[in-house]
Amino acid sequence: MFDHCLYFNTTALARQLERVWTEAFKPFELTPSQAFTLRAVLEKPGMLHSELADTLKIARATATRAVDGLAARGLLERRATKRDGREWEIHPTPAAVAIKDALNDASGAVTKRLKQDLGDGVFGDFVQQARSITGKLP
Repeated sequence: MFDHCLYFNTTALARQLERVWTEAFKPFELTPSQAFTLRAVLEKPGMLHSELADTLKIARATATRAVDGLAARGLLERRATKRDGREWEIHPTPAAVAIKDALNDASGAVTKRLKQDLGDGVFGDFVQQARSITGKLP
């Protein structure tokens, strides 16, 4: 019935991937969205909320809530920018830096497993196509 429905099939895939990533980040007591938010800031300390939102392809308000939650857990902190006191940079705390490698290793293990299950070509092609489609939709 939904064989040709992009929404149904991508949502079904997203639910399956959510379970896989939830299990991967369980040892850190982080949800996948929290872990990816943290990984983005660890990769580029000092990014602004708008940059984080663009990186994660989410609304700025969603990025702000994600940072709020991770700040409450002592993993991220905000610092006023030197350019404009109304802008805030997002920085990882020492606690976040301490788990960076393990967090990246957990993510890498999931990617490795998915590549093994799907095949490198299928995995790479799908990610490339998904990114392309995401860039074409409003």
